[in-house]
Amino acid sequence: MGHDGAVVARHASGWASRWKDATTELPRDQWVPMREDTVFDLASVSKLFTSLVTVQLVEQGKVRLDAPVATYLPEFAANGKEAVTVRQLLTHTSGFTSWLPLWSKYPDKASRIKAVMDQPPTNAPGSTYLYSDLNLITLGVMAERLTGKTLDRLVHDRITAPLGMRDTGYNPTDKQRTAATEFQTAPPRGLVWGEVHDENAWSLGGVAGHAGVFSTADDLGVLAQALLNGGTYRGHRILATKSVELLVTNFTEAFPGDAHGLGFELDQRWYMDGLSGPRTAGHTGYTGTSIVIDFDSRSFAVLLTNRVHPSRDWGSNNQARREWARGLALAMPVDPRRGRTAWESGHADASTATLTAPVTVPAGGGRLGFDLFVDTEDTDVLTLETSADGGATWAPLPFDLRERGTTTHTDGTVSGYHERRWAQARATLPGGDLLLRWRMTTDAQYLGRGVLVDGVRATAGHRVLLDGERHADAFGTRGWSVVHRGT
Repeated sequence: MGHDGAVVARHASGWASRWKDATTELPRDQWVPMREDTVFDLASVSKLFTSLVTVQLVEQGKVRLDAPVATYLPEFAANGKEAVTVRQLLTHTSGFTSWLPLWSKYPDKASRIKAVMDQPPTNAPGSTYLYSDLNLITLGVMAERLTGKTLDRLVHDRITAPLGMRDTGYNPTDKQRTAATEFQTAPPRGLVWGEVHDENAWSLGGVAGHAGVFSTADDLGVLAQALLNGGTYRGHRILATKSVELLVTNFTEAFPGDAHGLGFELDQRWYMDGLSGPRTAGHTGYTGTSIVIDFDSRSFAVLLTNRVHPSRDWGSNNQARREWARGLALAMPVDPRRGRTAWESGHADASTATLTAPVTVPAGGGRLGFDLFVDTEDTDVLTLETSADGGATWAPLPFDLRERGTTTHTDGTVSGYHERRWAQARATLPGGDLLLRWRMTTDAQYLGRGVLVDGVRATAGHRVLLDGERHADAFGTRGWSVVHRGT
């Protein structure tokens, strides 16, 4: 984990190698412990390196983002791909199918690359978001063609060597430092250890645009920090600042939920969790890897695992990905807006938390004001409610939400990403003996930083009916907790 230019946490646990085959453990004294400098097969996180090389070529004027790929790879125009652009490959809107069995269907590297060039689109270019290995395989071939260098050499010369990422590259030579992955029977590779796990990348000699890069957590931290710095690290620049901005610019707004910059996924709560936001970039890898770079908080979270050891059916580590990112997010305090404390809704899936207070409002009505911090999944919703019958029935209370000079009228509910800033809420209260309730309901999975409420104040004219800063004991909480300033 890194924040504001420093590594703030490291943790290593588990085993780099534990299994002899898919069902048989090695003798206990042969288990290899995971270390902080263990080298991992990054799987699809490798796509980021190919993307960075491509963006560098754009900077140099050798590639135009909106030029047809066939401009640089004439053979790519086959079977209806004449209009597919470089940008569409980088954003997975090319129309390509997700995957092809290159390793089993074609006899050698040349025929496998030709199969990608010849593959017709499944969808009209630009019409669909569909994540595809073929996009990055193509970009890797394009980069090699334009530079006359192999992709592994390009990644080394243009990214890892300038940044001092000595443990990052293709086809590692020190097998003992790598984390073992799967025991494979098709192809009959046995225990894959020190070689790329992805079968297609393996069939391409271990060097491919979509997979094949190995790295350590510290090296990926250097890459993340370089991007947070605007493309430079310790005096070595790999990208211009304007190019880094393209990595976190959403070019797929037509496909909600699939936000994508150039090569980088954006705002994916399913693994970014509390770090997620429109300017949060990252990627995952099939072997169990993930990198999350939060540009707004200048933070990054890297999680490297060998979850496919000894079998890809072993299970998912998505919960671990979320917990790792959430842990860093929650370590960055949200200070109360007023005073020294605020109420927080908690961080649990499939739960309901309530904050309730009684207030007696004159017949002429009154006003309610409070400060609100909201950072949730869209389906995790805070509802402001009132009850005039002691809590037997409840009704939403509409309120206005003012954020950075803009006021939005709500139906009493709010959710989503709100720039991690406090906002001001205002509502009109009917007369009578009322209960006010802030009810936070989360669904089965995915969270953000949650909801905080502060500065609750109900008034009628100049008369104060309820002051949460002075009478906190009037509130009943279920699932909400008190957050203190600076914690």
